[in-house]
Amino acid sequence: MDPDDWTLRIHGLVDRPVELTYADLLGRPLTEADVTLTCVSNDVGGPYVGNARWLGVRMADVLREAGLRSDADMLLSTSADGFTCGTPVDVIMDGRDALFAIAMNGEALPVDHGFPVRQVVPGLYGYVSATKWVVDIKVTRFDEDEAYWTPRGWAAKGPIKTQSRIDIPGYGDRLKAGRTTIAGVAWAQHTGVDAVEVRVDSGQWRVAKLAEVPGPDTWRQWSIDWDATPGEHAIQVRATDAAGRTQTDQLAPPAPDGATGWHTVTVQVS
Repeated sequence: MDPDDWTLRIHGLVDRPVELTYADLLGRPLTEADVTLTCVSNDVGGPYVGNARWLGVRMADVLREAGLRSDADMLLSTSADGFTCGTPVDVIMDGRDALFAIAMNGEALPVDHGFPVRQVVPGLYGYVSATKWVVDIKVTRFDEDEAYWTPRGWAAKGPIKTQSRIDIPGYGDRLKAGRTTIAGVAWAQHTGVDAVEVRVDSGQWRVAKLAEVPGPDTWRQWSIDWDATPGEHAIQVRATDAAGRTQTDQLAPPAPDGATGWHTVTVQVS
């Protein structure tokens, strides 16, 4: 898309419909935020999660100018290619860094990530929040409109579930006996991760060391040392969010609202 031709139309249950150009966005106060995005189709331990530094205009500021009506509870956003997603209004307006993003990691958005403008909303899976190439937002209600994935069996609302992942060692790795490091990431966007625990062969849970983070909207790196002994071993991880909720061990597939369960890797030590 040529940014000179891009416009964003905001209409529906508003007092004052808005139409913004790319130049309009660039002329507004910009906010920079570190936010981890997660795909609802990510399996336990899967790769569809990533962290970036985003720059953009707060969605809430623009919506306040439009004048949200009291009965509105959904933003039906549409991308330039016709994709739609439905985002809860209350999440956008609760003070979090929900952005119309124009830059990523200090550079203009790559085309694959939504150039010229995309949505970034901490705490929601991408299918209900992260519209790329966004050009239209209808302020509406969940009982009146449906986004693309809802009639296809996915939940209308998609708050991110607390998850943790073991990145090293990898599944099936062969290790030498002795001190080794187990490490990975955990996420609970817009709630934050307070603790990560690791156990080997269903033994006692041990608390891992957590890296510092700029806020609750990013994943946390974690690590723990392990004295590996010869044989086959199963390593598991679980996280507890800042609200005190520990992720469940109950396995569930991604559909309809996100996978659950503890990530497990098996390794051989000699």
